[in-house]
Amino acid sequence: MTVIKKTVLIVGDIVLLYLSLAATLFIRYGGVLFPKTFNDHLVPFSLIFVLWIVILYLADLYRVRSLRSKGTIASTLFVALIVAGALSTIVFYLFGEFFELTPKTNLLLFGIVFFLLDYRWRSLARSWFVSGAQNVVVLGDRSRVEELMRYLAQNPHAGYRIAARLTAVTPAALAELTRTVLASNATSVILPPNASKDFSVLSALYRLLPLEVTLVSFSDFYEIIFEKEPLDELDEAWFIQNVSTRQPFYDSVKRVADLLLAGALILLFAPFSIIIVLLIAITSRGSIIYRQERVGKNGKPFTLLKFRTMRDGGEGALWTEPNDQRVTPFGRFLRFSHLDEIPQFVNVLRGDISFIGPRPERKELVLRYANLPYYEMRHIVKPGLTGWAQINYRPSASLEEAYEKLRYDIYYIKNRSLILDILIVLRTVKYFFLSHESHVTPRKA
Repeated sequence: MTVIKKTVLIVGDIVLLYLSLAATLFIRYGGVLFPKTFNDHLVPFSLIFVLWIVILYLADLYRVRSLRSKGTIASTLFVALIVAGALSTIVFYLFGEFFELTPKTNLLLFGIVFFLLDYRWRSLARSWFVSGAQNVVVLGDRSRVEELMRYLAQNPHAGYRIAARLTAVTPAALAELTRTVLASNATSVILPPNASKDFSVLSALYRLLPLEVTLVSFSDFYEIIFEKEPLDELDEAWFIQNVSTRQPFYDSVKRVADLLLAGALILLFAPFSIIIVLLIAITSRGSIIYRQERVGKNGKPFTLLKFRTMRDGGEGALWTEPNDQRVTPFGRFLRFSHLDEIPQFVNVLRGDISFIGPRPERKELVLRYANLPYYEMRHIVKPGLTGWAQINYRPSASLEEAYEKLRYDIYYIKNRSLILDILIVLRTVKYFFLSHESHVTPRKA
């Protein structure tokens, strides 16, 4: 259902972009000149619309949580359109000869029209999601059920409502399950772990089939809502059934993309790299490149490369603190801009890492995190420069935070695909420009 909601929002935006363009041109030029002006603007603006959709995605406007309130919709949409409008202006004026168009008033009027229409559309979508929320019945008394119930109660726009809950999955309760589903008008039943192994539960579920009720495992439903995995609800059987260690086509395409992109970025950043090398040598003593052992695929160690950002010999804690005195002034700039990670493109070429995957950890941290449930599963895929956990959760500075990031990593490993990788790349671009060091970050020498 969440996928359907996102698709509805995207399709609605595409329709409104063209409708806003038509309205803008009709307002400016009237009905007589409208056909010609619309034809002149159609192709240039169609190309710009791709940029607008990307900006709206980066603003998280295709996540259901963006519909939390009308105020959230208005403020987020306004900021996104300011950015989209500014970038569109730059594109039109840089490539004016290609577009044969450098709109000023039209672009401003278009932005205003689209904001008004899209705000109204998203407000209506929010009301539709709330009023059309599906009733679900939850079986079982697990710790994550409470978390799920609180979230759905606070976010009715998510589209689900807990209509009934059977905490004790007893024969008596199961005997009333059909009546409970009918009374609550439920469309889905959320199943407890290992439901398929309990004959009494299976028998009760079998009787629901004529009611056309959707049966969903708790882990799958939790994943849909939170886009991470409830690790404490999983077992080895879940991993065997849901996690693929090899995806030949995906793995091959991803490797080719890694090679092409890493090679292109090395060439692109070559002039900056030369300047960085000189400035590191001038501003502090020590090696230019910092080498650090990290744990890669299948637990094999490899040497991760970075530009040095700390004073030589700046070893110590596994994490840096804000205003860490070991970091050089120029190193602080490199960290903030992420330019210290340019040498990791060489790691990508070598095949040590990919652009997308769980972030590789130091051996010391891997040993510390080894007792986290299913932590070894992070190593069945190649680590990456960025990943699902990195764009959804802050860098870990404790076992609890490492556990939370692991839940996102397992989600990525289960659902990894070229489309998900592209979405991660887009959102990484967003976080690249919004980078800050207000939180504790893993030590980067």
